[in-house]
Amino acid sequence: MSLQTLFQEQAKRLRTISLDKKRYLYDQINWTSKSIGILGQRGLGKTTMMLQYIKEHYELSDKALYISLDNPYFQSVSLYDFAMEFESYGGEILFIDEVHKYDDWSSHVKAIYDASELRVVFSGSSILQINKQKGDLSRRSLIYTLENLSFREYLSLSGAMEYKIISLEDLLENHGAIATNISEQIKPLKYFKEYLEYGAYPFVLEDKDNFHQRLVQVINLILETDLPYINRIEMAQIGKLKKLLYLLAINVPFIPNITDLSSATQISRPKVYEYLNHLEQAKIINTLRSKEKGYNILSKPEKLLMQNTNLSYALSSSVDIGSMREAFFVNQIKNALAAKNRFIDESIYTSKKGDFLVDDKYTFEIGGKNKGFEQIKDIPNSYVASDDIEIGYKNKIPLWLFGFLY
Repeated sequence: MSLQTLFQEQAKRLRTISLDKKRYLYDQINWTSKSIGILGQRGLGKTTMMLQYIKEHYELSDKALYISLDNPYFQSVSLYDFAMEFESYGGEILFIDEVHKYDDWSSHVKAIYDASELRVVFSGSSILQINKQKGDLSRRSLIYTLENLSFREYLSLSGAMEYKIISLEDLLENHGAIATNISEQIKPLKYFKEYLEYGAYPFVLEDKDNFHQRLVQVINLILETDLPYINRIEMAQIGKLKKLLYLLAINVPFIPNITDLSSATQISRPKVYEYLNHLEQAKIINTLRSKEKGYNILSKPEKLLMQNTNLSYALSSSVDIGSMREAFFVNQIKNALAAKNRFIDESIYTSKKGDFLVDDKYTFEIGGKNKGFEQIKDIPNSYVASDDIEIGYKNKIPLWLFGFLY
């Protein structure tokens, strides 16, 4: 396959790419860096972001090229040699999609970094752990993680309204004025209900009617292709892993009993812990621990939730509203605070009083519009995140407003 053929394919792709709407991460990336990694779950728009950058800056140029390593052609050629050839013809920036589909990809990217002036932008599954790659890319590459759509982004991409990102501190202090301003422009509860069911993935804009079917296909690809390839899980175990996920999906909010899960799925206890960790890395579930236990994959989680609410609607015919509220809150908090690039994620823990401890400072109780303060009345910096209200009062805040944190 010649460079000319690849440029022709790229030109076809670019004709379908719009620059009108971009994911939140697009403007946060330092695109001038020599090596950039973009990780994230399937279906969140990593490919679109890369093509948008090419269209915006290199549309009529042969200095930027997009390739995908799930193309069979690249299984028979050296990625390093290909990049050197591209540079020899004047190439300046190479976009490499689906890197996890190529054996020893990190060593090739490292070699390109060390031996050329090419800028490289690569994307791959959220399961990839860059610090464990042979090429030691963690020292050379700026790594970004693309999360699912926030409620704010869903409103933007669907054309309902544009609104700036709100910091957690600003939200807690000024939620009344902010919620009033937003409620003057849209009916937030109407859109919030939509978001919980099908608003976390950009492909909802393409085909809302078949959204959940497509989301199930994404989950199957993660379990059947990405997890076995990246983590060397035997295919014979995938059926058990699917059964484990289904049991979790129909029982959330879930306080895991590892012995019961092991018995029900015929997975050993150590493997249950391992598979829960894999599912969390794949952005399918969120596991929460207490502050005292910290993050230890060998300790039993205090609570388990679907990573975003759309997954519950796709995997279960009966969705628990309490679970939806908690899953939404945890998802938006974790995704927003992950941008702080902490060495260890301490954004949210379970709390002995109240539901969650956020940023090691704020205690939150999650509930419906009648939820009171009884459980957290004596705790400093405590709040109720309440569903089914448009505007809050004092320390009672609309749950939907936490969807504006990123």
